[in-house]
Amino acid sequence: MSVGKQASGSAAAPMAAGARLEAMRRRVRLSRLAVWTVIAAGPVALAVALASTPTTVAAAVAAPTTPSTLRTAPAAAEPAGYAQLFVGAWLRSNADDATSAQARLAHSMAPDIDLPDPAPGAQSKLASVTAMRSAQLRPGAWSVTVVAQSADGAVRYYAVPVTANRSSTEFVVTGTPAVVAGPVRASVEASPYRVTVPDGDLSSAVGEFLGAYLTGSGEVSRYLAPGVALAAVSPAPYTAVVVEQVVAVEQAAASEQMPDDGTRIRIAARVQAQDAAGRWPLTYELVMRARSDRWEVAALESGTVREGGAR
Repeated sequence: MSVGKQASGSAAAPMAAGARLEAMRRRVRLSRLAVWTVIAAGPVALAVALASTPTTVAAAVAAPTTPSTLRTAPAAAEPAGYAQLFVGAWLRSNADDATSAQARLAHSMAPDIDLPDPAPGAQSKLASVTAMRSAQLRPGAWSVTVVAQSADGAVRYYAVPVTANRSSTEFVVTGTPAVVAGPVRASVEASPYRVTVPDGDLSSAVGEFLGAYLTGSGEVSRYLAPGVALAAVSPAPYTAVVVEQVVAVEQAAASEQMPDDGTRIRIAARVQAQDAAGRWPLTYELVMRARSDRWEVAALESGTVREGGAR
């Protein structure tokens, strides 16, 4: 009998241990579920959970937030695209045909507005509609300026009132567009490119690089400084490129002598590019660097270079 009892006790011990292990696993799974539930519910629920849940939950919440969790947070929308879509539909609609697709779209975005009523044959075909700027008037309310260009070249600017819900995820146009004046042309600062680059090594290097870059005549990499990665435009858009003028910021560009290695010159090259459809004036801003008695491209700038702005 004693032997039987001992065997029975030995079998029960692993069963009890397994039951305890399974119970611990269930508690961990429940704790993880609770953590994700309170995170999804928001900051208030998370604070309550931290004060009331077991230590296992609190420890899990304290773990760093993963990038995937951050990406799930909805971003506040911006009304510019909504206003742009509305103006396009509104201008293409007609009060005499309120059941057309454009009229229904306009009314779905602005239920209380009137549709235009153009004279027969007077409605010009739209070429483009672009949102230019959004000005927030107060929380949840914007005025969006939209420019519309017709196929005949006429341009008009419209101010569109847009209102959003509290989360800025739903919009509605609250009034008919207002025609407004376009933006005033800004005064232009004096160009920093005031030094004329004479015909020579620098202007030749610029012309050869742009020829390879735009026409595919030669490898672009041979004209680049070490560490610079730049691919040619592909497919090549032009058959020929002629450099008309090269101007620079630094006075050293006017010298015909090759400067010391490492010297950097910021230049602007005005070129004429030729293709089957004609000739096209283009301007490129480059940073050129001297190395081993030759000029190499250190950067292709994407905007106006100011004093001290070379990379």
